[in-house]
Amino acid sequence: MLKGLGGLGDMAKMMKQAQEMQGKMAQMQDDLENIIVEGVSGAGLVKATATAKGELKGLDIDPSIFNGDDKEVVEDLILAAIKDAQGKATARAQEEMSKLTEGLGLPPGMNLPF
Repeated sequence: MLKGLGGLGDMAKMMKQAQEMQGKMAQMQDDLENIIVEGVSGAGLVKATATAKGELKGLDIDPSIFNGDDKEVVEDLILAAIKDAQGKATARAQEEMSKLTEGLGLPPGMNLPF
């Protein structure tokens, strides 16, 4: 169809692929808001839930950890659970991105968006 245009046909194809990728990226960003991950610390005594975008959604604390003067321990467990949830959110987002970019022929480890 665009043979007579030389490299312009390839450019049009690339532009179309870029537009498709942009649409898929937008959809993936929306999807990440609906994927929930859970971070855990203290052998399950503290659980934090977050979206795959890293937004903290909930915190569940077992009442048994509120014994006496354990304020610092409780704070550490809460932070550990939140960090675990955030780490899982990042990993899940990267996993979803790699699914999206698999067929693009990009070099391994190339992260999008730039």
